[in-house]
Amino acid sequence: MNSRTELAPAVASILEAARERPGGDGVVDVDARSLPDALVRAEADGRVPVIAEVKPTSPTADGTRDDDPVELAEAMVEGGAAAISVLTEPSHFGGSPESLTRIREAVDVPVLRKDFVLEEAQMDVVEADLLLLIVRFVDDLEGLIAAARERGFQPLVEVHDRAELETALEAGAEIIGVNNRDLARLEVDLDTFESVAPDAPEEVTLIAESGVSTPADVRRMREAGADALLIGSAIMDHGSGDSDVTENTRRLVHAENEADGAHT
Repeated sequence: MNSRTELAPAVASILEAARERPGGDGVVDVDARSLPDALVRAEADGRVPVIAEVKPTSPTADGTRDDDPVELAEAMVEGGAAAISVLTEPSHFGGSPESLTRIREAVDVPVLRKDFVLEEAQMDVVEADLLLLIVRFVDDLEGLIAAARERGFQPLVEVHDRAELETALEAGAEIIGVNNRDLARLEVDLDTFESVAPDAPEEVTLIAESGVSTPADVRRMREAGADALLIGSAIMDHGSGDSDVTENTRRLVHAENEADGAHT
């Protein structure tokens, strides 16, 4: 693990649980839907490319949503999401590989497996179009990127600062997410993306992650160079169990062509 600072207790607990989770029974072989193509389609349709996240709960959420994961994902796609992210971490986020499989069968957009994958065998738990790899928490990033691609996954490599961005680029990452949440302290700062983005090469697909909650936040991240935004809590709205996920998605997807907070 490449963490240079002490981790928040919740994150340390997540990693401890991740180390204990087994891999799959065999090597998966994925025929992946292209994320870059999906982002292009969204842009051509006048939509901000949003990767909407099915996240039943989290250590930073205000509550839990017990809606059927498939219904949530379908509502997000109806609202204009270019792709779906699915938490498969069970003990802290309420996710499961089974939910991802059901969602991927139900929607026609790329699906990201959001989890703490620390070793190659843990990739073989479920088929997805994209697989998250977090620079701070893995030892052999280059090897894991290669292993993911061998299975057909598109690896989304997550960084938090310029040093981690350099590590990701050296390892051959082509899709990079900049997490505005510092996983050491669980604090969110949109300045993080703005400070890292200028150092990313033009050919990299750059995704802003965490902390985006309003149309103004969407515009800010887009102006800073985000090709897409990964948004979970603002769409799930854990504090309101009956919040309209389709409308929550729609207001963010259309942030660039409508006034802040207004949608007709």
